[in-house]
Amino acid sequence: MPNIKSAKKRVRIAAERTALNRVYKTKYRSLIRKMEEEPGADNLSQAMSAIDKAAKKGILHKNNAARKKARLAKLLKASAQ
Repeated sequence: MPNIKSAKKRVRIAAERTALNRVYKTKYRSLIRKMEEEPGADNLSQAMSAIDKAAKKGILHKNNAARKKARLAKLLKASAQ
């Protein structure tokens, strides 16, 4: 456990950010799973929106987000045929 005041604050802030990051990560993962189980335009837009938000917050790298979105779009296209 840290003794210095600033170190205590950094521990507290890290815990808060970890909790927030977990929320965004869980959200986009669950929406991706929903899209994979039931492909549809509505599920696709929700998943892409969640992925974009995670990338904007720095939880996902922008290229990683782009790859996930491309794979979901590909999945939707394959299910339509």
